Amino acid sequence: MRKIVLLVASAFALAGVTAGCGISASDESNLTIYTARDKGLAQNVVDAFEAANPDYKGKVRLLTLGAQEAAERVSAEKGRPQADIWWGGTQQQFVQSAGAGLLAPVPEAVKTSIPEKYRDAQGRWVAEMLLNEVIFYNDKMLKPDQAPKDWDDLVKPAYKNKIIVRDVAASGTMRSIYSAMISRKGKDGDPAAGYDWLRKLDANTKVYAANPTDLYLRMQRQEAPVSVWNLQDVLLQRKNSKAPFAVVSPASGVPQLLDGVAKIAKGPNSAGADAFLTFLLGQEQQKKLAEEWFQIPTVKMDAPPSWLAPLKLTEMKVDWDAAAAKENEWITHWGSAIKNKG
Repeated sequence: MRKIVLLVASAFALAGVTAGCGISASDESNLTIYTARDKGLAQNVVDAFEAANPDYKGKVRLLTLGAQEAAERVSAEKGRPQADIWWGGTQQQFVQSAGAGLLAPVPEAVKTSIPEKYRDAQGRWVAEMLLNEVIFYNDKMLKPDQAPKDWDDLVKPAYKNKIIVRDVAASGTMRSIYSAMISRKGKDGDPAAGYDWLRKLDANTKVYAANPTDLYLRMQRQEAPVSVWNLQDVLLQRKNSKAPFAVVSPASGVPQLLDGVAKIAKGPNSAGADAFLTFLLGQEQQKKLAEEWFQIPTVKMDAPPSWLAPLKLTEMKVDWDAAAAKENEWITHWGSAIKNKG
């Protein structure tokens, strides 16, 4: 019986699913992956991995959850890890988790295939790709000349009740976007101007979507025309679901994240984790992900993906180390003092 299970995890989802399938999370013959990646992409990679590694056929369990939820789950399970791989999360999250002793070094060949600036010095996490954060809109509701052109347009009165935001606290993508906005507005580390900007954005926000799927559905139901999210997932929705989404490359630049993957320390299947990481970061798989799934790989490629140049993206300069140090404080303040107060 095929035993790859995909679900949005709650606090007790793993125990319930594994019991229902007769698989113990600690069974060393199985490989458990926590992922924040697109479900279709993740399933495609798992299927290819199983085809290339028949010993793992039917033994890979893939649990889909938000990046922050994954980080918190790995932390909560430190005493008895239930998963082997954490796939999909921000540099800030992986840095914090590595510092807490939650991550183990990836295979040396995997580590050295990634440029130093895109990985932990000890190999406890590596960036799989560069992830750009953009504005997008429903092109059945707005014409291009009606759409926002830059981040500051989002807080103008013209966009009152025209914005949907994926709820921030559980989302690595949204935490990073909001941290970038605070960072670019702040002076000398003072977040006050950034908080004021987010307060104006909250006033223009019609609703906070519970998760990415909820965001996409609300946008397609035309509840509001504008949102912010990562470029890859927006393009995948447009390609695979025929969603009427158009991308805006903000004039002042896009926050560019490192989206990473890591081996969980003392996970049940260390050998399986190494095998999966080696497969995932291999040239063949990364080339496929670049061309078919809109990734910008960190491994060296012969040429950038063909779809990238027409977007004319400019990177926004963000001090991600400083953002990582303050992210929890900033997002906690946003949740308690800004959200739904506009």
